[in-house]
Amino acid sequence: MATSRGTISCFDDVDGAELLNRAIEAHYHDIVAAVGRGGHSRGASREIVHDLYVKLAVRPDVLRDKRSIKAFLCRAAVNLGIDHFRRNQFEARLFSGSEQEAQAVVADSAAPDRGLEIEARVAVLKQAIAELPIRRRAAFILHRLHHFSPDEIAERLNISRNMVDRHLRRALSHCLDRLMEME
Repeated sequence: MATSRGTISCFDDVDGAELLNRAIEAHYHDIVAAVGRGGHSRGASREIVHDLYVKLAVRPDVLRDKRSIKAFLCRAAVNLGIDHFRRNQFEARLFSGSEQEAQAVVADSAAPDRGLEIEARVAVLKQAIAELPIRRRAAFILHRLHHFSPDEIAERLNISRNMVDRHLRRALSHCLDRLMEME
């Protein structure tokens, strides 16, 4: 039961996981609305709240000492939304253009190891793409290399638009993770 201050009462006797479940259930719409005010669509806001739940499920006892669980969850979700926004911008810059365009860019200074670094990054990206599940790889290749829209990919692969978005997001995340491992 929520109080006017947004805290959860009568939960002193439940474990952290149950507290998290009840808090998310009690404040779900408020958390989604808070994320939405940051400029995210309703669907994206729901995904961010889901991601928050997954992150907190690993250590649900973090809610125990919070003065206002609702305020904590809203702030954490908004922060996660900001992280998602920044990551999306970074991914857009990282994956803009084709491999040929990337290799055709003239470097300001022709450092001998720069070409090797680019080749290594391209090799890591190719390997990361090869590691993707078949449908995720197909959606990623259709979008990035053949410039299909998500709606065209959904029709071509006979899957929902939401599934296409999920495949693209996870493929980009996987590729970024592999590139980060390089550094």
